[in-house]
Amino acid sequence: MAQVTITQIKSIIDRPKNQKLTIKALGLGKINKSVTVEYTPQIAGMVNKVHNLVVVKDI
Repeated sequence: MAQVTITQIKSIIDRPKNQKLTIKALGLGKINKSVTVEYTPQIAGMVNKVHNLVVVKDI
């Protein structure tokens, strides 16, 4: 699978609990923090839930 970099661009303040938990599960939590992960169907689903808070870039 392809590697992608996921960067948080917005705060999780005043967001639903499921979005807060998804951001934590991705390994994020602060604005401008980035993680590099394999782009699996599970990660794609998590990114889809918080698409308004993150940016995804291919490596």
